[in-house]
Amino acid sequence: FNEASGNKIVPRAVLVDLEPGTMDAVRAGPFGQLLGQDLNVFAQSGAGNNWAKGHYTEPPELVDQVLDVVLREAEPCDCEQGIEITHSLGGGTGAGMGTLLIRLIREEFPDRMMPTFSVMPSPLVSDTTIEPMNATLSVHQLVENSDETFCIDNEAH
Repeated sequence: FNEASGNKIVPRAVLVDLEPGTMDAVRAGPFGQLLGQDLNVFAQSGAGNNWAKGHYTEPPELVDQVLDVVLREAEPCDCEQGIEITHSLGGGTGAGMGTLLIRLIREEFPDRMMPTFSVMPSPLVSDTTIEPMNATLSVHQLVENSDETFCIDNEAH
């Protein structure tokens, strides 16, 4: 956590998306006041639910920007022990760009614990037919680069 102005405690959380819509909704919602606005990194294009687009072709400057924010947040930590990642595995941003960022963060912090909380796709929640493929492509990256992965059921109530 960080201490913001007015003795307000804010989570040390970096929010990333390839399109601004979801982040705009979070910032406008009841929890928007809890999050530091300078920790939001987003693009305007989206990955179109395409793992390869999120992992290989979406704006490389956005990836650099995310890594800069992560490094900036980690720098003042006295005893940083790890970095937790929460992402979905169904779309192009969480699955494609998310696994790219996990690999790059692992390279930057090889001695830190990195658990992921990965939301698995569900045909009951979304009818996008390529979500299972996005998840399958992500699993290899998670096995290689995370210390443990908690698979979250998107159908859970």
